[in-house]
Amino acid sequence: MSTINRQWILKQRPSGFVDQDTFEYRESDCPQPNIDAGEVLIKTLYLSFDPAMRGWMDDKPSYLPPVGIGEPMRASGVGQVIASGHPGFPKGSLITGLLSWQEYILLDSTSAEQLHILPEGTEPSMALSAFGGTSMTAYFGLLDVGQPKAGDTVLVSGAAGATGSVVCQIAKLKGCKVIGIAGAADKCAWLKTECGVDETIDYSNEDVAAKLAELAPLGINVFFDNVGGSILEAGIEHMAEHSSIVLCGSISAYNDTEHSPGPSNLMLLIARRIRMQGFIMLDYLSRIDEFNAEFGSWFMEGKIKTQEDIQEGFDNIPTTLVRLFTGKNKGKQLLKLAEPQ
Repeated sequence: MSTINRQWILKQRPSGFVDQDTFEYRESDCPQPNIDAGEVLIKTLYLSFDPAMRGWMDDKPSYLPPVGIGEPMRASGVGQVIASGHPGFPKGSLITGLLSWQEYILLDSTSAEQLHILPEGTEPSMALSAFGGTSMTAYFGLLDVGQPKAGDTVLVSGAAGATGSVVCQIAKLKGCKVIGIAGAADKCAWLKTECGVDETIDYSNEDVAAKLAELAPLGINVFFDNVGGSILEAGIEHMAEHSSIVLCGSISAYNDTEHSPGPSNLMLLIARRIRMQGFIMLDYLSRIDEFNAEFGSWFMEGKIKTQEDIQEGFDNIPTTLVRLFTGKNKGKQLLKLAEPQ
């Protein structure tokens, strides 16, 4: 084991788009666990990159406290237990949970209990992609919050992303017509050929509102929104009566330097009795077994397809996050640091 712990820390709070200058490389001594006190030392193997990370950098109230200036950036990841005084986390086991941008992470016994041990044989990347937080977000957000019924028309924005693409496929499994909005022709093609989406809208080349009028003449029953802004406004305009909008994210506004105005047509929620609800995946952690059972069956039967975009190398951590906000990634954005030993 190295005596040096490499880290990327939050150097400054970003204004607008996050870039490499938001972070600073730092080296420190590798932490030494107190085994008698039940501490656990984790070596980071894979990191996940998610849109929510942008919000964690802002100094404002949210469902998690902001990352502090000078602290390693927070991220979901997979690691391996290098040393342990906790009976639930034996040396050598692979874990997943909220980690950070550093090679070695020292956790006390209480903090370690927030981690989850990977079932034997699970590929580390799969734990963060197909069976990670984005798929859980898709599963619970659509089925618990959206509550689609067979025959419903389901609209998904950010449909080619790690969460959106899984939403599309679950909606198809539930017997729905699915319309996916994405930002490039190749992404729209992938949604149709690989994910079975009925119709797609390329927002970079097509008028979203006009296409929705054409593709959903009777209105949208469930709208799973990852984007916000003008896309959300166009979706509201075409919702059916007694429909539902699932607010998962607002990636169109994450890097705004000023607050963007909200949709101008919110009165339609009243006129059409539309239910609009936000949620976060952390509310469903107690139901991981339920997700693993049903979603796992779908995945093993080939009914769910996912994409992984895996970058490599500790030096590339900040630039990999930037990929997420510039549309360069295809599928779940990950970075590999090391193989399990």
